[in-house]
Amino acid sequence: MNYKVTGFDIPHVSKEDKLRRILDSALQRKVGKIKVYTTDSIYWSAEHFDLDKVDIFTASTLEEQIQILHLCNQTLLEEAYFIEKAGIGYMSKMVMLAETTEERMLYALFSADEVTHLAKISSFLPNPELVSTNNTFLHLLTDVAETSDKAVLIFVLQVILEGWGLTHYRNLAKNCITTELKAVLKSFLEDESRHHATGVRLCEQVSIEHQSRKIIIEILASFLQMVQVGPQGVVAAVEQIKGSLSRQQKITVFQQLGAEYHSSSRLNLLRGLMTNPQTVSIVQELDEQNAFTPFSVEQCASL
Repeated sequence: MNYKVTGFDIPHVSKEDKLRRILDSALQRKVGKIKVYTTDSIYWSAEHFDLDKVDIFTASTLEEQIQILHLCNQTLLEEAYFIEKAGIGYMSKMVMLAETTEERMLYALFSADEVTHLAKISSFLPNPELVSTNNTFLHLLTDVAETSDKAVLIFVLQVILEGWGLTHYRNLAKNCITTELKAVLKSFLEDESRHHATGVRLCEQVSIEHQSRKIIIEILASFLQMVQVGPQGVVAAVEQIKGSLSRQQKITVFQQLGAEYHSSSRLNLLRGLMTNPQTVSIVQELDEQNAFTPFSVEQCASL
């Protein structure tokens, strides 16, 4: 079978398989015994998603609110699971692309970091053996990871997405209402910071040729659009429980979620991560495409 670098579709062995017991032993030696929390708990409250400001949510029954929150929580957990799963494959690929012994050693260590992250985050999922996803961001990640262009890999995945991930995990940890998961997310930050710093350093050493530049712009334009469109996942969760919303209702929900403000803040963060002496022209071209401009609530509601 032709597996992709991200390994989203790689199956799991059975719980009785000896390979699993060896893995559990190795993980325990590295990080200690990992407690399993596979429940349907709520780890982030309505305030984290700004749902407390949305009239249709606050007017819902308690049961409906819990169902909406559960969907939003699951999306965050599953996204983290697949990102860490992809990280194992990506770091392993970079071991093979390394040009110095030290670089190879670093990436081998980074792959081990991602293994421990995956094991820890899996313990909070009701289904810790996911093998498929419809998440558009994760599909973009898969496409990027398959490229053989080292400049593209380092700049997009380690400089931009690892930098973005640092802020994302920091925010998730800050707002997490469960002590155990909060501690797990905080434990990721030092590792992710090291991964990002390595990408920044290596990016200074690689030359971004014309073709690489074109690929980077295309990828980042797609990624930035996912930020421009606002919290579509949160609105989708509301619709899944409350039923289809009219266009005007969607506009109101996006307004109450502060879609434009939050998208603008995230786009400015990404612009900062992308800006260095070697990539000024990339940022300029994305600017010309209005890629750092958030969509209006009317545009968000029309998607």
